[in-house]
Amino acid sequence: MTLDLIFAALADPTRRAILTMLLEDDMAVTDVAHPFDMSLAAISKHLKVLAEAGLIAQERRGRVIWCKLLPDAMRAATVWIAGFGLFEALDLDAFERFLEEEIAPEPSE
Repeated sequence: MTLDLIFAALADPTRRAILTMLLEDDMAVTDVAHPFDMSLAAISKHLKVLAEAGLIAQERRGRVIWCKLLPDAMRAATVWIAGFGLFEALDLDAFERFLEEEIAPEPSE
């Protein structure tokens, strides 16, 4: 899946909450919807976005649709984000001192 789809799916707090719930176990769509103050249709739209991003899978078991977390789908996003951890954090105080020394007027003799 593309990073754009994954990050778009993760941008919504409801979808992030759903993913957190699915960390525990597979859940029926009605159980996913229960803690939210929105319609089942609205939850279904959120689930569709998560499924299209490859973050969850949905499967029909009898008359019930179950949702399952696909944690490996976040690997591409995790690798992309981790790439930014390769750089040292910038020490702004040290940078400010450096700039002050560089732009300070030369002492007159």
